[in-house]
Amino acid sequence: MILIVDSGSTKTDWIAINNKGETLFNTQTLGLNPQVLSDNILKERIVNNFELYKFRKDVTEIYFYGAGCGTEPPRILIKNVFTDVFRNCSKYSIKEDTYAAIYSTAKINSKSIVCILGTGSNCTYFDGKEIDQRVISLGYILMDDASGNYFGRQMLRDYYFNRIPSDTAKKFSDEFDLDAETIKDNLYKQPNPNTYLATFAKFLIKNKNSEYCQSLIKRGFNLFIERQILQFNDAKKIPIHFVGSISFYLKNELKKCLKEFDLNAGNIIRKPIDGLLDFHKKQLQNSNH
Repeated sequence: MILIVDSGSTKTDWIAINNKGETLFNTQTLGLNPQVLSDNILKERIVNNFELYKFRKDVTEIYFYGAGCGTEPPRILIKNVFTDVFRNCSKYSIKEDTYAAIYSTAKINSKSIVCILGTGSNCTYFDGKEIDQRVISLGYILMDDASGNYFGRQMLRDYYFNRIPSDTAKKFSDEFDLDAETIKDNLYKQPNPNTYLATFAKFLIKNKNSEYCQSLIKRGFNLFIERQILQFNDAKKIPIHFVGSISFYLKNELKKCLKEFDLNAGNIIRKPIDGLLDFHKKQLQNSNH
């Protein structure tokens, strides 16, 4: 059994296939970001899933693409957790989620820029064969412009600094528990503070036509474009692909911002798991011939 895994900070999609490429099951767990979660929490999230626990001894290969896996230590942590759970697995491929975005949106042998705008954010250059990751993410506190946690953080700050118009602020407070102690508990004592911040981005999406939300969306996207996309010299000559819920649900606003910088929007998809499945099926077909 082969597991193909696309993991963000909020949720993780799993597809199990056999060596013929036939799908055995699909399932989902909470996010498995090794930068913000301990090995015990990571393991708990896996074994609490019925299908994964039931078939854990049948798994022989794992292809994992995950947020927080841009450097070696978190990749080792994930592998150690998998080794403990899937005892009969003999082949591991653990890569950062940028590769999932590339395999699901970009054309092989064709240049493009591939971006992630979900709970977190990232951007890489793909020359058709290899990636050029110029900026290493330092995580949600210092990086992640235009991500779900970026927008959530900005809205909380604006709310407490009284920078949100009163009608929008009332809607915001009606929808969420904005008590200071609740916020601080989730940010400093609970796991996944980045995911907690990203929950507030749902409000931004739902109320995106308000003047305040439009201004915040544009500010976030422009920051991402200036700091991430425009670092590549030929950014205006090649397509720019996006993966993630923020880019998907705010695609019209994103395209408008890109156009103002003379940039070309490529594919914009919510989740890369289907594209990953197609990619690995082709890999299997090639290896079986």
